[in-house]
Amino acid sequence: MGREIIEEKTENAFEDRKSVFGYIAQLLATYGAMVIIFIVFGLCIGTTTEGYSTLFELGNRGLTMGTLLQLLFLAVLVTIAQVVFLTDALIKNMNMIARNLLFIIAIFVSIVVFAVSFGWFPVDDLAAWAGFLVSFSLSMAASLFVTRFIEKSENKKMQEALDKYMEKRNEK
Repeated sequence: MGREIIEEKTENAFEDRKSVFGYIAQLLATYGAMVIIFIVFGLCIGTTTEGYSTLFELGNRGLTMGTLLQLLFLAVLVTIAQVVFLTDALIKNMNMIARNLLFIIAIFVSIVVFAVSFGWFPVDDLAAWAGFLVSFSLSMAASLFVTRFIEKSENKKMQEALDKYMEKRNEK
């Protein structure tokens, strides 16, 4: 009985996220995180990459409207990839490892297309691609770590709630 209540609440939480507003919130959270990351990068390496990378045309003085719009479009693609690969909205029967792998590949390909299309750095610069691979790998690892931490925390809370429910139920 207790497990059914928790599963029902979990399903309702996911149903709430399927609304247009849930997707918009997800998009804006992704976009906000991207902008913060690029602000930090800009502050750290903006001066040295000014004139070299279209991402940091203003050096450490900020991001251009073009860069902000590119990041917004990338956030839209990331959000679509999250819905496609990390929910059951379109793909019903696929294990989480395959889902995560396809999600990471989709994001990687999107960023590569953006880097080439928008001149984020010279296509023939191996050092720039190596830096991209390192930063992408680190950000994916950090993202997976944070996601796993949140998941464990939520699972612990759910288990505690189930334990309390079962305790009260057994008292009756």
